[in-house]
Amino acid sequence: MTGSPNQDTTAAIEKFGKDYRRVREQIGRAVVGHEEIVDGVLTCLFAGGHALLEGVPGLGKTLLIRSLSEALHLQFNRIQFTPDLMPADVTGTTIVVENDGNREFQFRKGPLFAQIVLADEINRATPKTQSSMLEAMQEKSVTVGGETHILDKPFFVMATQNPVEQEGTYPLPEAQLDRFFFKLQVGYSTREQLSEILDRTTTGYEASIESVLDAPTIVEQQKLVRRVGITPTVQDYAVRLVLATHPDGRFATPNVNRYFRFGASPRAAQTLVLAGKVRALLDGRTSVAAQDIREIVLPALRHRCLLNFEAEAEGVTTDEVITNIVETLPTEAAIEQTS
Repeated sequence: MTGSPNQDTTAAIEKFGKDYRRVREQIGRAVVGHEEIVDGVLTCLFAGGHALLEGVPGLGKTLLIRSLSEALHLQFNRIQFTPDLMPADVTGTTIVVENDGNREFQFRKGPLFAQIVLADEINRATPKTQSSMLEAMQEKSVTVGGETHILDKPFFVMATQNPVEQEGTYPLPEAQLDRFFFKLQVGYSTREQLSEILDRTTTGYEASIESVLDAPTIVEQQKLVRRVGITPTVQDYAVRLVLATHPDGRFATPNVNRYFRFGASPRAAQTLVLAGKVRALLDGRTSVAAQDIREIVLPALRHRCLLNFEAEAEGVTTDEVITNIVETLPTEAAIEQTS
């Protein structure tokens, strides 16, 4: 989808923007503020990725995801992660069923078999249980007892977690963090937003959320996102942003060399490009601009870069190092030709 858009392309772009705004409007009926977080979650939805929302309890993370599920005509399940939750409680298990005197093994599906799964407080469970989500998030399938079960499309994991400094939490493994498209940090509400929350929650107000998108529509919009064009220059900018997070690499900044143990994986580059394509469509364009990439660098990279001891001792955050990369890395550079 490059060059001048034709009539069909223009109509498809307009429909994409309309569908996006319809879902956003429905979420806004229940969620006050957090516009950037809502946009981040919807970007994950239309790009086909998973979202991780981090924040202290009570900020509306669960409400946001539940509101999204009500705005979508998809099968929804919620899993409350606790320290005693077992992998079989998530994926399902094989049980013995007696039928007409005969015993046979049957697979009983767990709550992971849905199209949108809310993994609530995912870092309250042990690493063993957390890892039960890995195959589903990457392969869109679940293997139990040697048998693989394909999940319905589209499939999203929308997870919430408490800050790892809080008591009773288990940090998510790096391999699982890398499978989240975005990590969104949910902050506190403003004075005006908190007043609006009180007006809605202490006066008998009931949010009425309508289901505005179904599975086939979402799948079609995801296909449209992948048809958006990207020039070699902009794609190279996304590549250099990821390479700049690698300590001692060619594009690494002094801060990266000083504070990062590990940088971002190739999934980070895929995230930058796909999220940039969503931004381009929302702006009515058929090609990604460098600014589209710059706007989504933090949620795409912050959970894929690992700080070293020096950074933790000095109180340096991942966001600070990544922001420095964005500020110092030029958007254009000569692209080397390889034979």
